Amino acid sequence: MKAYVAGVGMTRFEKPETREWQYWDMVREAGGAALADAGLTYADVEQVPVGYCFQPSTAGQRAAYELGLTGIPVYNVNNNCATGSTALMLARQLVEGGAADCVLALGFEKMRRGALGGGAGGGDFATSPVARHYGIMAARHGFGKSPPTAQIFGAAAREHMERYGTTEAQLAAVAAKNHRHSAHNPNARFRDVYEVADILAAPVVHRPLTKLQCSPTSDGAAAAVVVSQRFARRRSLTGLAEIAGQAMTTDTEESFASGSCIDAVGRPMSRDAARLAYQSSGLGIEDVDVIELHDCFSVNELLTYEALGMCAAGESGKLVESGATTYGGRWVVNPSGGLISKGHPLGATGLAQTAELVWQLRGEAGERQVPGARVGLAHNIGLGGAAVVTMLRVE
Repeated sequence: MKAYVAGVGMTRFEKPETREWQYWDMVREAGGAALADAGLTYADVEQVPVGYCFQPSTAGQRAAYELGLTGIPVYNVNNNCATGSTALMLARQLVEGGAADCVLALGFEKMRRGALGGGAGGGDFATSPVARHYGIMAARHGFGKSPPTAQIFGAAAREHMERYGTTEAQLAAVAAKNHRHSAHNPNARFRDVYEVADILAAPVVHRPLTKLQCSPTSDGAAAAVVVSQRFARRRSLTGLAEIAGQAMTTDTEESFASGSCIDAVGRPMSRDAARLAYQSSGLGIEDVDVIELHDCFSVNELLTYEALGMCAAGESGKLVESGATTYGGRWVVNPSGGLISKGHPLGATGLAQTAELVWQLRGEAGERQVPGARVGLAHNIGLGGAAVVTMLRVE
């Protein structure tokens, strides 16, 4: 049974501790918007997967109760930065499997200011769920005082530069593009435009990554209503985007065997998830018009170009420099501004990507609209690890 996204919604992504709201307020806003977008009410919803990383158990219920008290199942989902897309995947599986006809996927995060700890336990690798990943980094690059996630992605960037000749200007070009895109996104945390020189001149977080190449911790929520084909027909729903294919992968031996941070941060996972999503959808990267991908750091956008098959390994720096991934190019990547500029509330990120793609495929993205977009790809990855690739299309 086919599954469709019938409605989407999100809050503006905000700097933590600057707005007087709680996570349930965020979910009321984003979830209510998604239901209204679909022309439905919470009484139509049969099950609710809720994604978040930094709240206690059953926070999903506390949040969903703001939308209604109907006694339906609520599932609490935590898959690091891939949490939002994991909630979407559960919603799709429930619908495609015939367990429900209308599922509301929710994702939110209320975070603290400052960089994420990255799950490294202050260097206590023995008890960390990402022990193997940071162990790979420490063995080759050491473990410093910078935020751990910036360290491992910074190490991956240096490896890419050493192996393929990628330049700091090419890394900065990713961030410049995404900041430029976000200028037209009212939901983005940052809307200032920066040139490559500005990106390079910003304070260094962990060499070679500067502050403007790193996604900021953020507060916010996003939601998607997923329905079956029969439900959509029965209710005469419009504005549907089909989930044409979707896949999740986790780490394999390849993530660790090479001792490379490029592999440890997930390029093999992303490649495998893309291959499976292409197979299940019958579509390929050549069919895609618009992409929302996980640019937690500028280097990860380059790694993801390669994983998705947009270019060969080592060619991603040249690809972004060529203009192929912005308006007027072959694809438009991160028209929302991506994580770097829109913000990164972990549990909401994957569903915010979905919202942007649905708006793009409907032709409702305003000044950031990708002309003629019919097929979209979302890529959401979490260190530790999970990678989710989702193919969306409209007829």
